[in-house]
Amino acid sequence: MFLMAKTIGVEQLFWYDAKPICTLILFEAYIENYLSKEIVMRNHQTKNIRIIVIIISALTLLVTPGRADTQQARQILDATGIRGGLIVHIGCGDGKLTSALRANDSYVVHGLDSKAENITAARRHIKSLGQYGNVSVDLCSSDRLPYIDNSVNLVVSEGTSGVSKSEVMRVLVPNGVAYLKSDGRWTKIEKPRPKEIDEWTHYLHDPSNNAVAHDSVIEPPSRYQWLAGPRYSRQHDHMSSVSAVVSANGRLFYVFDEAPRASILIPPKWRLIARDAFNGKLLWKRNIELWHQHLWRLKSGPQLLARRLVAKGDRVYVTLGIDAPLSVLDAATGKTIRTYDGTKVTEEILCPDGVLLLSVAGEDQPLRSDPKKRYATLTDMNNDVTNPLWTQAPRTIMAIDPDSGRVLWQKKSGLVSLSLAADDKRVLFHDGMKIRCLDRSTGRPLWASEPLPKKEGMRSSGGATLVLYGDVVLYSGQVSAEKPKDRTTTMFALSIKDGKTLWQVPHHPCGHMGTPDDIIVAGGLVWNGAVAQGRDSGTMTGRDLHTGQIKSEFTPDVETHWFHHRCYRAKATDKYLLFSRTGIEFIDHAAEHWTCHHWVRGACHYGIMPCNGLIYAPQHPCACYIEAKLSGFTALAPPSPTMQPRRKVPDSERLTRGPAYDQIANRKSQIENPADWPTFRHDAGRSGTVNTTIKPAGLKRAWRTKLNGKLSTPVVAAGKLFIASAEDHSIHALDADTGEPVWSFTAGGRVDSPPTIWQGRALFGSADGHVYCLNAGNGKIVWRYRAAPEDWRMMAYDQIESLWPVHGSVLVLNDVLYCVAGRSMFVDGGLRLLRLDPRTGQKLSETILDDKDPVTQENLQVHIQTLNMPVALPDILSSDGKYVYMRSLPFDMQGKRKYVSYIPVKEQQGDDLHLFCPTGFLDDSLWHRTYWGYGRAWASGAGGYHQAGRVIPAGRPLVYDDKMVYGYGRLWQYYRWTTPLEFQLFAAKKQPEIVKAGIERKPVKKAGKRVGSRKISVTRFVSDWSDDISVQINSMVLTDKVLFVAGPPDVEDEEEAVKTLLDPETQKKLAEQSEAFQGKHGALLVAVSRDGGQKLAAYGLDFVPRFDGLIAANGRLYISTLSGDVFCLSDTQGQPLSPAEQVIITARE
Repeated sequence: MFLMAKTIGVEQLFWYDAKPICTLILFEAYIENYLSKEIVMRNHQTKNIRIIVIIISALTLLVTPGRADTQQARQILDATGIRGGLIVHIGCGDGKLTSALRANDSYVVHGLDSKAENITAARRHIKSLGQYGNVSVDLCSSDRLPYIDNSVNLVVSEGTSGVSKSEVMRVLVPNGVAYLKSDGRWTKIEKPRPKEIDEWTHYLHDPSNNAVAHDSVIEPPSRYQWLAGPRYSRQHDHMSSVSAVVSANGRLFYVFDEAPRASILIPPKWRLIARDAFNGKLLWKRNIELWHQHLWRLKSGPQLLARRLVAKGDRVYVTLGIDAPLSVLDAATGKTIRTYDGTKVTEEILCPDGVLLLSVAGEDQPLRSDPKKRYATLTDMNNDVTNPLWTQAPRTIMAIDPDSGRVLWQKKSGLVSLSLAADDKRVLFHDGMKIRCLDRSTGRPLWASEPLPKKEGMRSSGGATLVLYGDVVLYSGQVSAEKPKDRTTTMFALSIKDGKTLWQVPHHPCGHMGTPDDIIVAGGLVWNGAVAQGRDSGTMTGRDLHTGQIKSEFTPDVETHWFHHRCYRAKATDKYLLFSRTGIEFIDHAAEHWTCHHWVRGACHYGIMPCNGLIYAPQHPCACYIEAKLSGFTALAPPSPTMQPRRKVPDSERLTRGPAYDQIANRKSQIENPADWPTFRHDAGRSGTVNTTIKPAGLKRAWRTKLNGKLSTPVVAAGKLFIASAEDHSIHALDADTGEPVWSFTAGGRVDSPPTIWQGRALFGSADGHVYCLNAGNGKIVWRYRAAPEDWRMMAYDQIESLWPVHGSVLVLNDVLYCVAGRSMFVDGGLRLLRLDPRTGQKLSETILDDKDPVTQENLQVHIQTLNMPVALPDILSSDGKYVYMRSLPFDMQGKRKYVSYIPVKEQQGDDLHLFCPTGFLDDSLWHRTYWGYGRAWASGAGGYHQAGRVIPAGRPLVYDDKMVYGYGRLWQYYRWTTPLEFQLFAAKKQPEIVKAGIERKPVKKAGKRVGSRKISVTRFVSDWSDDISVQINSMVLTDKVLFVAGPPDVEDEEEAVKTLLDPETQKKLAEQSEAFQGKHGALLVAVSRDGGQKLAAYGLDFVPRFDGLIAANGRLYISTLSGDVFCLSDTQGQPLSPAEQVIITARE
């Protein structure tokens, strides 16, 4: 049995050592830091280097994995056949085998042990290898494994663990393996894949184009299975960042643009990405050098891109470029097995059993929308999207033996986009006039239908729908019915034997912006719904497959706001129709019941993918329900039969005292230094302002310490700097005067933001679901409280995390610690808002924030107002002393919500004005549909997200004092329907004057089509001063007299760039801007007057601050960087910084 004493008996369990430089990881950091010091006694340099060389040589011997452990790990991986994913090592001991099990980057390893001293030793060893995070260990407190169902690829156990076989099988993924050692012998046990779950191998499920998963496990989602980044696709107003998604044999594959979110003008970085389908672990990536134009206009597709990726068993079929030939890859590694001759510019791929069917444009035929076409301006590209029609040049339909690459047959023909389909005997397609049927084995024509209409002028956003089901062919060509203005189209049914028309009926208006018509066969009926616009009835009609007679018809049985259907196809399971009028609607067609999930949606143009018992929702660029809707690549699961979180959990199970508890529990209160920076953004209000004096002229680099990893912003108190290193789960304490390491501590999961320093304690939350209290002086643990209701873990962003993570920076106010555990009110039982005694860790109160109104117990979605709903996502908490805030939502000081319903964005008066960000303080994506604001309300949706930025001080980031807000925000004319983005540095009153800003163009539509634009008057807030500045500001701090701002250089004027896209100099500058965002061109630090915005000094930096990574304390500036360094700048001592004369600040009128 794995048991854990309630009082931690080994000090080294949670940290490496209280003394500086006593562990290998700190020793290495110390050595590098020593070398990087600017103040080095020159006459001792040679001696110092000799010593360091000797030490490094010794460390090399220490950190080299043991050959025996590496060999054993290799034997285990070979014996089990696991080629990536999550490995759990039960009884990890000293961690040597645990670390060796991570044979390459496709694995994450989590070790468990019942002995605290083993965890200490294992962490020390893994840290010495620089692997911590990708490999981590923790105590196991029971015979129940701390993982969600179906999430572990390989369980390795070397001894008697007390964990039952059924428990091991519970956590294994389908086809996962348990490798158990007993009496000196290894036993391999494999978990079979349930027959009740399905794969999704093609864009529309399979070669038949019937987008229905035969998956009876899928039910309305209520919990996370896994989560991956980034949080958003790149831009709403241009091509979707997600081109294709498929899944086979427990893996998931997708084509995605990984370029920075900060500007859509930056060149794209298309990748083919593979993840484990059940836990989301990244397995591999392949570059796609040339894909479609990423600036292609919003909602314009191209739809065909989704047909360029197919997965089958252990093979992936894909074109690794827009004009590339077909390649087949090893699904486990991504390595190319074969490239098929004669298949260059393959546009569509189908893979019925035993054959590859392709639509090949060929090098001599124009693509339907040529991605290599050069556009002088963005306007030219937009015109090309909306005006010219697709070419109807013929395509070569080709059948290939997938193993040998031999061409079985080929036929040149007209081919309407997306119409290619196949079953076990036939290949069908629409040639522009008729549906044609070929023998699948020989390509011999079998029949041709009568002429069937297709939409004239079909653009890249559209395509035909052709579905094979049994002995019937179903077709819609997006052709309007009899009345020209009628939004209904026509659906045809043909006999698959001879192509004779069986019936034709009106097809309800569905989809949006030209997406192909939905035809779904589920439960033996042919379904489609009237869901294109919010005003549509939502009627679901099910017809007899052979006669077209209506067998079932019903309207929604829920009342809610309906938007236009999202710009992608509906999907289904045998039981549920999965439409997306607003989010994801589960429609039980037998029970005629709708279940709405407005808090989740899929990617533009692709949508969602139902398979493996899960719902996959790739990244979207959507601003609807922005304080409630999930983001990131999300896999959602139905309720678990074995995992229901308790609402009431005994405190005795959650609070653990550490060895320093008695040493610090009764310590007298300390007097706070007002020039310190003791918590995230300085204070409870997260103002980013401190009362300290720093002379802007003559700044110097006092010290630099290299810590590596993804660092948080720092805090400074009591002579020390504290900072979190998220990916290796660490808190570091440095001497604030010298940068020397003092101590380091390792938590059980990521720590995403710095600790709060209070009364000699370092208090912080972790992604392991706990809140920690350390002695700030020596790093020893005082207490630990499990804020999560259960110790259950999932994969999030490629590491193991609790289902209920806690942000690092907790709020401490009036001797009470406030924090929130969880990811959303709509999943996993919701959020937990906790009030703890920061001295003892005792719980003062706990508020469950789930998907129910606390008064009426109705679902929170009853409070939806158009595209807004109540706040449902967590954040670092803030407070003004009257209320505690989570994003825009205020709580009283006892943890009760001030209100549940949505507050309209125009209501910016009240006693609860505060600084907040609708996507969270830690959102560093610089995504174009979010920003910070000082106010009390936000609006969502395409017509809402820009509104707050025009009536309250807004930008990213912001700082404020008692009267003013200072920020780097968008100019009023760049908030929406604009590709270029231009910003200003400004100062405005907390409640500024609102004036008419000017004229904005708004699209005008007629009969569903854009016919022009009209001018509308918009408002803006008035700044006291504003400047144009040649810096992409990502950090700022306000001192007593000076506003310091920093960030990478602003390389390109985006307004000019869209006018000169073809210019080589423009392309060069855009590439440089991308590099600058990634920290490759240094940064600029500028001091400006807080009263008038005048430049006081400017400096060039050879590093780039992380977002919001600049603070000030006790007369110094401290900066955490993208490269994993911490810098201290002083106006008194150190190496002088280089002036930056190139910084231009121009006052705006």
